Amino acid sequence: MSDFTVVPKVDLQQYIQGDEADKKAFVKALGDAFRDIGFVIVQNHGIPKDLVDSFYKASMDFFYLPKETKLKYEIPNLAGQRGYTSFGKEHAKQSDVGDLKEFFQFGQTIEDNDPIKSEYPDNVFVEDVPSLSQDGTKLYKSFEDSGAYLLEAIAIYLGLDKDFFAEKIHHGNSILRTIYYPPITSEPNSALRAEQHEDINLITLLVGASSGGLQVQNLAGDWIAVVPEEHEIAINVGDMLQRLTNNYLKSTTHRVVNPPKEKWHEERLSIPFFLHPRSEMSLDCLPGCVTDERPLAYEPITAGEYLDERLREIGLKK
Repeated sequence: MSDFTVVPKVDLQQYIQGDEADKKAFVKALGDAFRDIGFVIVQNHGIPKDLVDSFYKASMDFFYLPKETKLKYEIPNLAGQRGYTSFGKEHAKQSDVGDLKEFFQFGQTIEDNDPIKSEYPDNVFVEDVPSLSQDGTKLYKSFEDSGAYLLEAIAIYLGLDKDFFAEKIHHGNSILRTIYYPPITSEPNSALRAEQHEDINLITLLVGASSGGLQVQNLAGDWIAVVPEEHEIAINVGDMLQRLTNNYLKSTTHRVVNPPKEKWHEERLSIPFFLHPRSEMSLDCLPGCVTDERPLAYEPITAGEYLDERLREIGLKK
């Protein structure tokens, strides 16, 4: 991991539509960014702008609902994995201070006889804003498609079969989250919009942040702004991929800082997609990533076991 000052950019269509030289160049650029920084900005990612815009509007319509209406969609015992999670409930694993946010989550929809359906609770349909659920289902699938291409490229970078992740993420336990950071109305003390943390999953695809604030930490401890241009998305490595690769690919610490006081009145909305595998996927370190210079760092665990452990750490599961 380097003392980077800029997050690099790649073009996903270079991989999807390019010739062999283009594909090879994309694989190297993406893999090097994940190895050195853990973050990359992706252009031409294939997620339709009109769908993002529609979901953004529906999200704001939902978060503007009265609190008592939103609470109808907060379902006990689901650890925040479906439906609404009210303000301040989630915190970073090293902190007991709640983040300055509320959010709504969608999970996997199984439309065939895959027995994994029994593992997933139903999504929560929002009767007060039906378009949130309708657009959320479509956007979820679009994120899955783009994420699959990115993981295919990473498999090649790691010297694996290009389809290494395909079955592992088919009907995976991925989460689409829409996050609302309301205006700050009083001194937040030590609370941030999102305290420094690492993501749990394989990779995160982030689209639709309505204002700045996302920062990633480099090796020197400096915080570097992640600023995608319009129609670009930020992608980062999650702890599952870092664990699988025995720390070869970096799940880098990041946060969402509060705006300066003169901008406290500005709200923020972002739309991350946390790409998870199926719960039975082994996260045992890949043999090719264990070397004398990088000895085995982790005990065996499945993705499902690891997710359960981390949800307890961040306060969503009791």
